[in-house]
Amino acid sequence: MQYSIREATSEDCKDIARMIMELASYEKMSDQVKITQEVLETDGFSNHPFFKCLIAEVPEEHKSKEGHSKVGYALYFYTYSTWKGRAVYMEDLYVMPEYRGKGLGCALMRRVAQEGKVAGCSQLNFALLDWNTGSRDFYVSQGCWDITDSLGYHFMRCEGSAFELLAQGQPQA
Repeated sequence: MQYSIREATSEDCKDIARMIMELASYEKMSDQVKITQEVLETDGFSNHPFFKCLIAEVPEEHKSKEGHSKVGYALYFYTYSTWKGRAVYMEDLYVMPEYRGKGLGCALMRRVAQEGKVAGCSQLNFALLDWNTGSRDFYVSQGCWDITDSLGYHFMRCEGSAFELLAQGQPQA
C-alpha cells in the first residue's frame, strides 16, 4: 500500500484529535481525554511547542471508509535521562485498524527513532497498557524491551487535585 510519513502541521490537528479519540476508545479510556483541537494547535505549533507529531497519510484512492486520508500518527517529545542523556518519548503511536499490518506503524516508529537520532538521543521510551499484547509483540519485534520486567521501574503520575496540592506545597491528607 502506498503511504507517506510527514511532519504534522497545525492544519492536521482536527485529524490528530480524531485519532486521539479513536486510540482512547480502543484503550477503553475515552472519558479520560480532555485535549481539544485548539489545545493541540497551541501546544504543538506555537513558538515553543511541547510536542512533535508525524502523520501517516494515504493517497485519495486509499482513503478510509469514512473518507480520511490521514490514517495514523506518532506524537513524541524529547526528555532527558540522567544516566543516558538525551531521549525521545513516544506518547502515542496509532494507526487506524483497517491500515494495520501494512507497515505504517513501523514506518512511524522508525521515523520517531530517526528524529531522535538527529537530535542526539540514545533511546526511545514509551508506555503501553499491560493487556495490549498485540502492541507489545509488535514493539518487541522492533527490538524494544519491557523495562518493568528487567529494571523494575513503574511509571507514576500525579494529576488533578493532588497535582495542585503538590504545586502549592501542601501535604496530602
